[in-house]
Amino acid sequence: MLQETTTFRGAHGLRLSGDRWERPGSDRGTVLLLHGGGQTRHSWNRTARALAAEGWQAWTIDTRGHGDSEWSPGGRYTLDDFTADLYAIVAQLGTKPVVVGASLGGRTALAAEGERPGTLAGLVLVDITHRTGPSGQSRVKRFMTGAPHGFATLEEAADAISAYRPERPRPRSLDGLKRNLRRGEDGRWYWHWDPRFLGSTADAGYYSPERLGRAARAIAIPTLLVRGLHSDIVTAESAAEFLDLVPTAREIAVTAGHMITGDDNAVFTTHLRDFLTHDVA
Repeated sequence: MLQETTTFRGAHGLRLSGDRWERPGSDRGTVLLLHGGGQTRHSWNRTARALAAEGWQAWTIDTRGHGDSEWSPGGRYTLDDFTADLYAIVAQLGTKPVVVGASLGGRTALAAEGERPGTLAGLVLVDITHRTGPSGQSRVKRFMTGAPHGFATLEEAADAISAYRPERPRPRSLDGLKRNLRRGEDGRWYWHWDPRFLGSTADAGYYSPERLGRAARAIAIPTLLVRGLHSDIVTAESAAEFLDLVPTAREIAVTAGHMITGDDNAVFTTHLRDFLTHDVA
């Protein structure tokens, strides 16, 4: 198994960090995995490794302002900026990928394909559609803004995550948590994303269901919506509405919350492999 860290150039020349996962000598196609807001590319490691083992070339990317990618000097984190980055990445890949997008990553891919049809070979939306539940959005934002002064220790950060997601068991080791945190000059731990990111994502003009609904109507590629049955972001009603907008889409509902890949990665990856094999290939 080969894992190689690489760099892309996004819009405005921004440096974007990524990993390429592949099994040498095998190439069933290209899958690009985009994480959700406030996450990093490492949230896809297990899925990318599994795809590579079966012959897919999998790419995981830190979006602008997240993880090891550059922060936007002007604090530009609108949907237009994220879609421009995606167009630039696809051009550098030199092939149409299947994009798997969680939350923000899914919105980005939905808008990119709908507003420039034919950019992608397939689309997988992980608990995100054109319309999201306001209570779920508010809960996520409260968590993301809940520690403006960071954490004194990794244990404090783990406590915050446990309070946000009490249904998930606390990890025995906190080493993996470091991938989602950065150490400040003051010695405290901060989430690994630019705080200015939240100001742009709150702009309803960019993320309006009307805009994303128009984009959805233009999608004609194989599309899979993976919805968490316990999610407060995507409801059964918004999922049904999305399926009406995208005739090429089908839905899989799994026993999980909004963070599907973290709640049940094995089940998610099984459904993803089935989609890649039967719907896209």
